Amino acid sequence: MMPPFRVRTLGQGPRVLLVHGSVTNSVTWSSLRGLGRSYTLVLPDRPGYPPNPPLARIDFETQADELAELLGESAHVVGFSYGGVISLLLAGRNPERVRSLTVIEPPCFGVAEHVPAIRELSRDMQALWAEGEDDPAVFLPRFAASFGAEGQVPPTVQPGREQGVRALMVERGPWEAEIPLEALAGADFPTLVCSAGSHPAYEAVCDVLAERTGGERVVLRGAGHAVHLASGFRERLERFLAAAEDARARRSAGPAPAPLPRGGGRAGS
Repeated sequence: MMPPFRVRTLGQGPRVLLVHGSVTNSVTWSSLRGLGRSYTLVLPDRPGYPPNPPLARIDFETQADELAELLGESAHVVGFSYGGVISLLLAGRNPERVRSLTVIEPPCFGVAEHVPAIRELSRDMQALWAEGEDDPAVFLPRFAASFGAEGQVPPTVQPGREQGVRALMVERGPWEAEIPLEALAGADFPTLVCSAGSHPAYEAVCDVLAERTGGERVVLRGAGHAVHLASGFRERLERFLAAAEDARARRSAGPAPAPLPRGGGRAGS
């Protein structure tokens, strides 16, 4: 059955599900199109984001279940920002169908709410949502400024981008997400946790995620919160996916046969 939101596929090979963050849609992954030479890229536009119809409410719990339908038999999962929160939930609930997990600065502040920088950022974001601001042109720059990304936001909200900003405005706060860290730590797939090194709250979240899940930890500077646009990200992701595929193939092959006794000969009488 076709999902009730737009999904594009590109390339051939093992599936890679790319889950975009807030404001933009799957176009954010354009720099990764080259992966289609070796993988089938699955590019959903999350419900509520264009070209899908707007929603009155967007919930990471619901979308984790909706996007799990796109895993097929199995897939690598890559999630950016709010899409990273969704990806963590999706992978924790469906570990047997996940080949690897990559998350990029997910705002799941609950994993390390004891860290002062996280408490401050979470408080600022909660206050912004609580105000009920209804003007996208006011909301977006204030949202970006809360985590130091104001330089990445245009001074005006273009008409084609307004729905994406309004989708952000009705998203359930990611600070409410309960990440299944134990399930992720016990899963059979590798995890890669990426950040930009530009905000202490995101660095703390990513540090905790990598430590608690046993994941690899990577910092790629130069693109701010949009780490997937940083120089070297695609190459780093390609190496990680290839290593995950190699490890999976070795597990499927089973242990190597025991060597014959010295001197050769056949077993038996």
